[in-house]
Amino acid sequence: MKNGLLRIWSFRHHLIIVLAPLVFLPVVFILPPKEGKCLYLILIIATFWCTEALPLTITSLLPVSLFPIFGVLPSSKTCPLYFLETNVFFFGGLILAVAIEDCNLHRRVALTILRLLGVNPLMLILGIMLTTALLSMWLSNTATTAMMMPIATAVLKRLCNGSEAVPQKEPKGNGSPSEENADNQEAEEERKSEVQEFKTEDAPQSIGQNQLGKPDEKLAKGMLISIPFAATIGGISTLTGTPPNLILDGQLKSIFPQSDELNFGSWFLFALPLSVILLILAWLWLAFMSGGLKLRSLIKRKSTETESKAKAVIQSEYAQLGPITFAEGAVAGFFFTFVILLFTRNPKFVPGWSKIFKPKYVSDAVVAMAVVFLMFIFPSRKPSLKWKTDPEEPVTPRKPLLTWEKVQHKVAWNVIILLGGGFTIAKACEESGLSRWIGNKLRPLEHIPASIIALTVSLVISSFTEFTSNSATSIIFLPILAELAVRANNHPLYLMIPGAVSCSFAFMLPVATPPNAIAFATGQLKVKDMMKMGLLMNIMGIILINVAINTWGSLIFKFSTFPDWAEALKNDTSRAGTIFQLYYLNAVD
Repeated sequence: MKNGLLRIWSFRHHLIIVLAPLVFLPVVFILPPKEGKCLYLILIIATFWCTEALPLTITSLLPVSLFPIFGVLPSSKTCPLYFLETNVFFFGGLILAVAIEDCNLHRRVALTILRLLGVNPLMLILGIMLTTALLSMWLSNTATTAMMMPIATAVLKRLCNGSEAVPQKEPKGNGSPSEENADNQEAEEERKSEVQEFKTEDAPQSIGQNQLGKPDEKLAKGMLISIPFAATIGGISTLTGTPPNLILDGQLKSIFPQSDELNFGSWFLFALPLSVILLILAWLWLAFMSGGLKLRSLIKRKSTETESKAKAVIQSEYAQLGPITFAEGAVAGFFFTFVILLFTRNPKFVPGWSKIFKPKYVSDAVVAMAVVFLMFIFPSRKPSLKWKTDPEEPVTPRKPLLTWEKVQHKVAWNVIILLGGGFTIAKACEESGLSRWIGNKLRPLEHIPASIIALTVSLVISSFTEFTSNSATSIIFLPILAELAVRANNHPLYLMIPGAVSCSFAFMLPVATPPNAIAFATGQLKVKDMMKMGLLMNIMGIILINVAINTWGSLIFKFSTFPDWAEALKNDTSRAGTIFQLYYLNAVD
């Protein structure tokens, strides 16, 4: 019996692929023809996403074939959605991240912050969290976690027992160590490839539990779990920080083409305070749980022998980087130029530089690709003029900061495809009338206060995303939230923003995000440890996002008004609701 169940479990993905189309088939006959076909295909794709029966990227390509075949959306409209303006903006951000990683600028920033804050347990956790959050604002959360984990484990080795760190192979498990559950290896590989591959030499290092005392073990757990927590929190701050933010931006532009309230600057202005507050609360919570939040930790005291050794590790790692190179300085210059141009393009409260161009001609994607283009030209080494005085000086071409070979190898193309799949589904819902049908079904919710709906949305999505990809969760829920907001005469972003941000509140389970899986794979953390520390994080996140949208978020996005760009969809929804009722009555008669 047990062997039979294990065999069935080993073929679960194949069973899902076969059974999902059969289980959802009645939907085609219950709903109106076009809406029914669209919902049928979305349910199948959503099931594949949530269960990871197929790799997320492959599932994201299904709309290219299924929507035209079923007559939901023509191929001429489906294919262009995979490289919308939002995707181009994200693509530019990924290329910039490649340049930062290639010249080791991210590692220099991380070690500099750790050197400044010191290795007192309380400050050490703060330093690691602050560094991770800053990097994950611009780099992949997975890549940031994979880069920070070896630094943290090397410091822990010295801090806890003074022994040398021993490298370990790349983490393989997602929900449990590989020797306990080999099936989770596949899930980790698929979930890891959702964001970005990371190098084997950057893999976490082992920390033997039997080598640590009780206080040291608590400190190790707190420090290790702080890295994925901070990576997730930092990713919320920017539009490019995590896929749900980009999906929100893309779906808002797809559903409401006239909307212009959400851009890099307005999102950063809203999300940065949220991230900072959540990061501080997370630091205090983890410091308390790891025993670092004590009175003696708050008083400046002399460094102990173990802390001196831990500081020596950081100094040694930093010394290996050597002096700042020409490439690092150039990449830093381009990075700050990129950020400044994004903030000043259209800051809303004052006219931006985009006003000198035709309205809506210049977007964040234009800025990203312009900066990237220059990095393919700018040299990675300081040009030499010795050849003017020395005829025998060899003339060698200077490599640029970026080459296409590096970009082709390191860019997470799968995320771009995943975003395209989400935008295609949103467009299919609009074109088929499924969005209007869903809005009609959500009519009983119109009389519930918007604040209660937003809180409920945050609770449901943060729970749902613990078990599924945050990208898939946002793709499924955001079009529904947009329709619900319009139906209830609320600002669409009032529900869409907490929905998108709540997709990142996956702190409890190892399977929730790749950063969680990387931390869990060190062998120092147990599932109960992550659940105990992550539960309060989820609660704090839900409370904070709802406070944010009702305070400074309302001032930034003017949630108290119903925007003109949403009026057209509301009128279309009302008209379509009447048509649907007539269709339904005729069908019954």
